[in-house]
Amino acid sequence: MESKKTLGELYRNGIALLGDRPQAVLEAKVLLLRAAAVTEARFLAAPDKPCSSKAEAFFLRLVGRRLDGVPLAYLTGKKEFWSIPFEVSPSVLVPRPETEVLVEKVLGLATREDESILDVGTGSGCIAVALAKELPRARIQAVDISERALRVARRNAALHKAGHIQFHRCSLFSAFRGTGVRFDFIVSNPPYISRGEWDGLPPEVRDFEPRRALLAGESGLELIERLIRRAGTFLRPGGYLIFEIGDGQRDRVLSLFGKRWTEIETAWDLAGQPRVITARRA
Repeated sequence: MESKKTLGELYRNGIALLGDRPQAVLEAKVLLLRAAAVTEARFLAAPDKPCSSKAEAFFLRLVGRRLDGVPLAYLTGKKEFWSIPFEVSPSVLVPRPETEVLVEKVLGLATREDESILDVGTGSGCIAVALAKELPRARIQAVDISERALRVARRNAALHKAGHIQFHRCSLFSAFRGTGVRFDFIVSNPPYISRGEWDGLPPEVRDFEPRRALLAGESGLELIERLIRRAGTFLRPGGYLIFEIGDGQRDRVLSLFGKRWTEIETAWDLAGQPRVITARRA
């Protein structure tokens, strides 16, 4: 059954409903394209096309959920990272632009096409897949403690023809204990939010993104400490540990490195925040 409203009318209604949000115009369009299952080009070419009652109802539900704070990426089921569209769900963190700094660091340090890389806490698989696209001969493995997250990551790998990535369900390095496997790079976007910071997070993050992928104990460094302490065992000599950190954590993180590590460096994101730490195993 056709609705009495056109795509253009629904779009304007969505903008009005989302009016207090800074990205209301963009979000109304994205949600309409999702609900009506049309491309942006088709919408722009025919905004007077009648919309089905089913699509109208779906669109209004999506707008309502967005007003409740549900992240836009969870409503559309996708998010771009490294100019690649990724499937996302509430089982994984929404990929963020600042994490691209980590990918840039790996690419800047890689000297061979067949580098061996481990992605710890892969989530949606965005880091592993981005690296696989840039380094198609690299030997990449990725781990996560969440089976639901791994399902999303495997689908993303298949979608982008990165099926050579090997996925494992485990915590940190447990899948490789006793195997003798050593990597050229270990990369991670670990949880780094402290309990004290939790309540101050934007509700859109705190109430909807997976808590286990965000929260890291009282200090926020619980997982990072374990990562630094154990990574050396699974890196070849001269291999790199590269990971993301939170705001205000740089000095405390740098103090965690011992004599086993050299060439410890910081990379800043586009907002001018220390975002990624690189350290080389001696």
